[in-house]
Amino acid sequence: MALSAALRVPLPRLILLGPSASILGAASRRRAAAVPAAALRFLSASSPRSASFSSRSARPLRSRRRDRDNDGRAAAAVGAGGGGGGEGDGGGLVVKERIVPVELHKEATEAYMAYAMSVLLGRALPDVRDGLKPVHRRILYAMHEMGLVSRRPFRKCARVVGEVLGKFHPHGDTAVYDSLVRMAQDFSMRYPLVQGHGNFGSIDADPPAAMRYTECRLDSLAEAVFLNDLELNTIDFVPNFDNSQKEPSLLPARVPSLLLNGSSGIAVGMATNIPPHNLGELVDALSVIIQNPEATLQELLECMPGPDFPTGGTILGNQGILEAYKSGRGRIVVRGKTDIETIDLKSKREAIIIKEIPYQANKATLVEKIAELVEEKVLEGISDIRDESDRTGMRVVIELKRSADPAIVLNNLYRHTALQSSFSCNMVAILDGQPKLMGLKEILQAFLDFRCSVIERRARFKLSQALERKHIVEGIVVGLDNLDAVIQIIRETSNHAAATEALVKEFDLSEKQAEALLDITLRKLTSLERKKFVDEANTLSEEISKLNELLSSKKLIFELIQQEAADLKNKFSTPRRSLIDDSVNCEVDDIDIIPNEEMLLILSEKGYVKRMNPNTFNLQNRGTIGKSVGKMRMNDSTSDFIVCQTHDHVLYFSDKGIVYSARAYKIPECTRTATGTPLIQLLSLSDGERITSIIPVSEFGEDQYLVMLTVNGYIKKVPVNAFSSIRSSGIISIQLVPGDELKWVRRCGNDDLVALASQKGKVIVNSCDKIRPLGRNTRGAGAMKLKDGDKMAAMDIIPATVHKMPGRYSSRIRDLSPPWLLFIAENGLGKRVPLNAFRQSKFNLVGLVGYKLPADCRLAAVFVAGLSLGDDGESDEQVVLVSQSGTVNRIKVKDISIQSRHARGVILMRLEHAGKIQSASLISAAAAEVAED
Repeated sequence: MALSAALRVPLPRLILLGPSASILGAASRRRAAAVPAAALRFLSASSPRSASFSSRSARPLRSRRRDRDNDGRAAAAVGAGGGGGGEGDGGGLVVKERIVPVELHKEATEAYMAYAMSVLLGRALPDVRDGLKPVHRRILYAMHEMGLVSRRPFRKCARVVGEVLGKFHPHGDTAVYDSLVRMAQDFSMRYPLVQGHGNFGSIDADPPAAMRYTECRLDSLAEAVFLNDLELNTIDFVPNFDNSQKEPSLLPARVPSLLLNGSSGIAVGMATNIPPHNLGELVDALSVIIQNPEATLQELLECMPGPDFPTGGTILGNQGILEAYKSGRGRIVVRGKTDIETIDLKSKREAIIIKEIPYQANKATLVEKIAELVEEKVLEGISDIRDESDRTGMRVVIELKRSADPAIVLNNLYRHTALQSSFSCNMVAILDGQPKLMGLKEILQAFLDFRCSVIERRARFKLSQALERKHIVEGIVVGLDNLDAVIQIIRETSNHAAATEALVKEFDLSEKQAEALLDITLRKLTSLERKKFVDEANTLSEEISKLNELLSSKKLIFELIQQEAADLKNKFSTPRRSLIDDSVNCEVDDIDIIPNEEMLLILSEKGYVKRMNPNTFNLQNRGTIGKSVGKMRMNDSTSDFIVCQTHDHVLYFSDKGIVYSARAYKIPECTRTATGTPLIQLLSLSDGERITSIIPVSEFGEDQYLVMLTVNGYIKKVPVNAFSSIRSSGIISIQLVPGDELKWVRRCGNDDLVALASQKGKVIVNSCDKIRPLGRNTRGAGAMKLKDGDKMAAMDIIPATVHKMPGRYSSRIRDLSPPWLLFIAENGLGKRVPLNAFRQSKFNLVGLVGYKLPADCRLAAVFVAGLSLGDDGESDEQVVLVSQSGTVNRIKVKDISIQSRHARGVILMRLEHAGKIQSASLISAAAAEVAED
C-alpha cells in the first residue's frame, strides 16, 4: 500500500499595514501561545485566519502550484486594507500556499540516492582518471600551492591540514590528517606520496603523533606523477566550497595511479578495495595496451602478473588475480614470508622467523593472537614467541619445542592467524561521474583516454603560448630592423598611446607587438640581442610545427604517453616485493596441519580399527610372551597390522571384493588399551562385510599395480591409478565366485617377484610381469593348485632391486645372503629361508615345499625379510606377532635363525594361553625408537 503525504509549503508575504501596525496583535499572540506546539506545525486549509512560520522550506522533487479561491480572496482582502490575521486589529500575515502530493517511498528513495551519490562522488570513491579521492587530491594541491616540494624543508602538518580545511575541504581535521599520514606510510602505500618527518605510526597500528608535532613535504614521485603539468591548462578548475578560489577537479596523472597505490573506501551502499601494483610492471602493461588495444588479459599478465603489496608477502595462486582483473572482483590469498632457523645445534631446536606479513595485517595483534592460541592449546609445539623487529626490518621469532614439526606449526599459523589472509578485490571507481566496477583493461583504457585529453590540452596551451610569443618576437625583430625609424617615431610622439598607434600604422604591427617593442630596454638594441630574437623565432617555429604535428596524430600522442611513463619507470621503479607462488594451495586443509608421521593401524576381525604410535610397543626378545595390544571386544581378535604414514590414502579391501578409501589421519588416534573405532563409522560397509586387507598409498603412480589374491587361489593385477577416485560407497575391486573371499592385496611393479604360500606350506615365486593387468570388474586367473582342505595362507612382494634369483635353481649352491622368506606358523614357530632356496615357477601349479608343518598346524604368514640391513649386514627389521587373544610380541628378525625349506623352525612366541598366531606384520627399525619398558 503506497503511502502519500500532502506537503504544503507556505510562502509568507508580509504586508505592512502602517508604521504602528505589528505582525500579530496581542490577542493573537496569546491565543497562539495557548495552542499546543504540535498544532502549530501545519497550516489548516479551511481556516484562513491561522498563521504559521516556517524556519526552513522544503523543495519537493515534483511540484504543482494550485491557486485556491480562498488564497485569492485573502490577498484581495489584504489589498483592500482589511484585517489579515485573526481577531486582533494589530496586523496580519498572508500566506500563499503550495500543495505538493508526493509518494512518500519515492521521496525517500530519491532523497537517499541523492545523498548516496554525494557521498560517493565527494568522499569515498577515487576517480579512475587520477586515482585519487577528493581529500587526497586537495592535500597534494594544497602542499603544491604552499611550495612544500621535495627540495624544500619540512613544514608542520598542522599548517597543511589548516590550509586544506580553510580552502578546499570543509570537513573534520581528523579525516584530513589521517589521509595525510597514510600517504606518508611506506607500509600502507606502495609508493608514498608524502615524505614524513616524525612519528607517522607503525605497522603495529601505533597512532601517529599529533599534527602539531609532525612535519611533511611532497615526495618527488608525487610531483612527477601528479603536479608537473598542473599550470598548463591540462585540467579544469572548479570553485571551492565558498567560491573564494579555484581548485583542480583532477590532477594530470602520468600513470594509472588507481592501480599504482590502490585505494579503499566505504560509501553508502557501495565500497571499493583496489590492490597496489609495481610501477615498472604497470608501465609495461600500459605500453602493451597502447601498442595493441585488443591485447588479451593473458598478454597483460605477462607484464603485470599481479598486485605488489608494500609489506611484501607471498601471493598464493593466480586464480583470484585472474578473476579480479577480468571482472573487477576477486579474492587474493596472501601469506607472510617465513624462514626456519636452528637456534640450538645440540638439542636441534628450531624457530620460525616471520619476516613479512600480509598487507594491512597488524603485527602486534598477530603476535598477541599467536600467544593466545598457544595458551588455549589451539597451537601446539611453540615454546616461546618474541618480536625482535627494529628499523632494519621485521623479525618475529617463534621458538618451537624439540619434538615439533616446523611445517605443521607453520600450517597451523596459516590456518588460525592473520599470517595468511585474503585481500578481497572490489575495483569500483568513478567513471564519467558514476561509480562503476571495472576490470584491468577497462581501467587502463579509461586512464589512456584521460591522458590523451591531458596531452592534447597541454599541447594546445603550449601552442597558443608559442604562437603568441612568436607574434611578439616577430614584431620586435621588425622594430630592430628599423631601429632608427622607431626611435624617430618615439621621439616625435607626445605620449605612450600615440607612440603605439604610430608604430602600428608605420610598420603594420599589432598593438601587442608595438607594446612589446616599446618595452624593450636599451641594452637589447645591440646586434647580439637581435640575433637572440631571431633564433628564438626560429625555435618557436620548430616548436609550433611539432605541436601541430602532435595534435594531428593520435599515434604521436600515444608515443609521448608511453615515453613519459617510461621515464617515470626508469627513475622511480623498484623491484617487486610480493612473490607469486602458483604451486601452493590457497586453502590450508586438515592434512596440512597434521604431521606426516609413521603410525600403526590395527584392524580386528570384528571390524574395529585403531591408530597408534609405533613407540606404543617396546622391543622385546625372541621367545617372550609379549605385551597385550589392548582391550578387545568379546570373541574378537586382530586381523591385520600395518605401518603407514598419516597422510597416506588407505585403501580398505573387503572380503566381498569392494574397496573403500580414507586418509590415514581420519582414523582417531588412541592408546594401547583402547578398543578402537568401528569401521562402519568411517566406511559405508554393508551388512556382514569385513575389511580383510589395508593398503596405504601415498601416490597413485602409473607404473604401480595392486596384486589381489583370494582364499581359493585366484590372483589378479590392477593398476593403482584405477583406485585414485573412490566414492564414499566404495567401488568393485575384483569379481568373486560364490564362496570365495578377497584376502590379500599388495603393491608391486612389473619387475618385482610375488611369493605365494598356502596353509600347508606350499610356495610359488614368480615375476609380477607374468600376471596380465586387468580391470577392476574381473575375476583373475588361478594362482596355485590347492589340494583338498588347503587354502591360500599369505602373499608378499619381493622388490626387483633386492632379489638375485637365478633363472635355474641349483641345490648345490648354498647362499644365506638376504633377502629371505620369513615363515611364521600358527603354533608360534618360525624361520628364515634364503630366497635362493626357491626357483621361479609358473602360476597355477602345486608349488614347492616352503615349510614342512605338522598335520594340525597351518602357515600363518610369509614375509620378505632382509630389505633393510644394518651395519653388520644383518636385518634391522622387526616383526610384530598378534595372537588370537590380542597379545602382541615384537622381536628382531635377525634373532630368527636361517634354516632350510624342510626345517621345523624356532619358537617365536609362546602360546600356552594365547591361542594361535592370528596375524603378523613386518616393520623397519626406523618405524619406532627403542623405548624402555
